[in-house]
Amino acid sequence: MRHIDLSSVLRQTISCELYSNLVTRPTGAAVRGAIERILSDTDGRALTVIDLSQVSMIDFSCADEVIAKLVLRYSADDAPGEVYFVFRGIGDDHWIAVEAVLERHGLAVVLETTDGFALAGPVSENEARAWDAVRLLGPAPALAVAQEIACDPEEIERTLEDLWRRRVLVKLGSDYAAVGPYDG
Repeated sequence: MRHIDLSSVLRQTISCELYSNLVTRPTGAAVRGAIERILSDTDGRALTVIDLSQVSMIDFSCADEVIAKLVLRYSADDAPGEVYFVFRGIGDDHWIAVEAVLERHGLAVVLETTDGFALAGPVSENEARAWDAVRLLGPAPALAVAQEIACDPEEIERTLEDLWRRRVLVKLGSDYAAVGPYDG
């Protein structure tokens, strides 16, 4: 697991120790570029925690550049690696911008909150139920998830594949695991 503190990346990128606001598209693009350089040495599958705890403010353009474009790049068919993200420290001051870019791009992400881990972004009720079931069960095949939530196995298989493509589930052979720790 790799931990990336966005405030540290921001300060290194713009060479200012006192700055903790992610504002302007060029700043967001520079921070994303720095994160992509960090991730470029990733071999195989990797979990990366993107920590916004020390970021005072993030505007729409930076949320788009950093969060949306990272998730879009690493969930694309031609992604440079199998990278999964957990976003930590997204507070009320960040949420309006983050939620807007998730909605705009149709992205789902995993958030680490004070209550544990949660799925965020535009997801269907079926997707949310499937993700919660996988998180509860631990690594599990589609059939076990379908049984857990009393749903058609073929439909759940499609749902789990979609959640894997969106990088909120990890594929482990024929099993699926939720990004974030196992609750079972």
